[in-house]
Amino acid sequence: MKNLFASVLWALILCFAALPGVSQAQQSNAGGVWIQVAARPSLSEAQEEARDFAARLPDVSGYALGGGWYGIVIGPYARPDAEQVLRVYRAEGQIPRDSFITFTSNLRTRFYPVGAESEGTAPVPLAGSEVEAAPAEDAASDVTPDVAVADETPAQARQSERALTREERMDLQIALKAAGFYNSGIDGAFGRGTRASMSDWQVARGYEATGVLTTGQRKALMDEYNAPLISTGMASYTDEAAGISLDLPLNEVAFSRYEPPFAHFESSGDLGARVLLISQPGDRRTLYGLYDIMQTLAIMPLEGPRERTGDRFTLEGRDSKVVTYAEARLIDGEIKGFTLVWPTGDEARRTRVLAAMQESFTRLDNVLDPAAGMDDAQSIDLVSGLEIRKPRLSRSGFFVSGDGVVVTTADVVNSCGSITVDRDVTAEVLLSDSEAGIAVLKPTEALAPMATAPLASTAPRLRSALAVSGYSYGGVLGAPSLTWGALSDLKGLQGEDYLARLELAAQPGDAGGPLLDKDGTVHGMLLPVVTDGPTLPEGVRFALKGEVIRMALEKAGVGLPATEASTTGEMPLSLLQKEATGLTTLVSCWD
Repeated sequence: MKNLFASVLWALILCFAALPGVSQAQQSNAGGVWIQVAARPSLSEAQEEARDFAARLPDVSGYALGGGWYGIVIGPYARPDAEQVLRVYRAEGQIPRDSFITFTSNLRTRFYPVGAESEGTAPVPLAGSEVEAAPAEDAASDVTPDVAVADETPAQARQSERALTREERMDLQIALKAAGFYNSGIDGAFGRGTRASMSDWQVARGYEATGVLTTGQRKALMDEYNAPLISTGMASYTDEAAGISLDLPLNEVAFSRYEPPFAHFESSGDLGARVLLISQPGDRRTLYGLYDIMQTLAIMPLEGPRERTGDRFTLEGRDSKVVTYAEARLIDGEIKGFTLVWPTGDEARRTRVLAAMQESFTRLDNVLDPAAGMDDAQSIDLVSGLEIRKPRLSRSGFFVSGDGVVVTTADVVNSCGSITVDRDVTAEVLLSDSEAGIAVLKPTEALAPMATAPLASTAPRLRSALAVSGYSYGGVLGAPSLTWGALSDLKGLQGEDYLARLELAAQPGDAGGPLLDKDGTVHGMLLPVVTDGPTLPEGVRFALKGEVIRMALEKAGVGLPATEASTTGEMPLSLLQKEATGLTTLVSCWD
């Protein structure tokens, strides 16, 4: 179906090209562009990939790009047609997501197709250039570059160059540096190093090596450098309500709605990019609160650098799907910034888009009203219209050492992208014993828990009252709850001496929580309900005994908890609740 659609699309484009007065040559010479789908450092690799693309798509060509690289392109097209084909082929998965629009001036000698198979499909070369097909197995050094007619003499080029501003000269140096031809400072001074890099670029692009770029060559260089921005439609955008002006990739995002403190720009292209403008009144406490909230959002992956200093913050998160960057700054009682969400695997364009947004960001008068939208439907799972990030699985756990080592269930650490304790602190697995059902975790940054578990050295009496301290509903209530029950037996149903059987109406999130008596002593850890065995009567639960927890800690190299079990008798319920809250933590598994 995809190939059929591609064929129909191509037929429509060919019909357009066949209209009177609109030849393919005219389209190319009047600004014809190409879609670059791949680049390879080896001619043989490039030829093989070109043949692979040509087996699936029409009008595939291969060109030397200079610097030892070979590109596979599709085209040429008129610019609007190229943008449409790019969108369709990306959406169908026919070409990589990082494919982009490129220009004839970036292409040198064609290496694919060659001979008879190129008849009728060869793209129009630059005026005055000679296109020679490279032998299929020639080495890179044997490729003869195209030579384009200069649009100015060297004297005319120097004269037009003198009219450039310092910023324009610096832009040329930046573009040469990005292309790999210049490695000195960006100062706008065209000294020997800059001239040499210009000469090298001219040779690589098939021009006469004069060391002075003509007007046309300067445009070609900047078009080449700005191709990632051009392909995303970067253009200036002003939001009067938010009081922000900046460049945005308007081919990929479009304004959707205001939900303070955000102006939402949803995806309008095939990349899946998103943008949030941040605008709200406030002080440093407001800024820091926003910093904390944004780390809980589903659009902000867990892995990545975070920085909060003074009156600003930056956040970056990466996973297998997206790269998200956010920044905000407090100035004169107004917090303004932006968030860019971009697909993983398109780093070159993301970096350029982000840099353009940062460079162009301008604060204007006005700020979003935080009271706006108060009548809209609200949800505990949303913040200003954005979904809060949710873990794949949450359990309870408890602290066993002063630096924050945690004991929990083994099922919560299986196949996780990352594990957190204390809500947002990443932890590593020291031990996971799926047979016993226990895991030992160590936070990546030292914690100072309010309490640690005093493990019992003797078993409790049968029928004695015990309570599990756990995050019954996955942390929704904000603090652990105590659920009381009774000890039914000191072994499992099959006689397992490392288990204790309980009469306890616990919730799934309570699993992993400590089992306490009225003295505050920890006698074990509640295990999750087994789903692949016999269905047990309501209220029958099992716990791992204290001695098994001690053995697991020793095996993990943690040693025994320093906290001694209480011998002072029953605690008041309020004090017991406080003690249980201090030693219980939420453990979450994230994809």
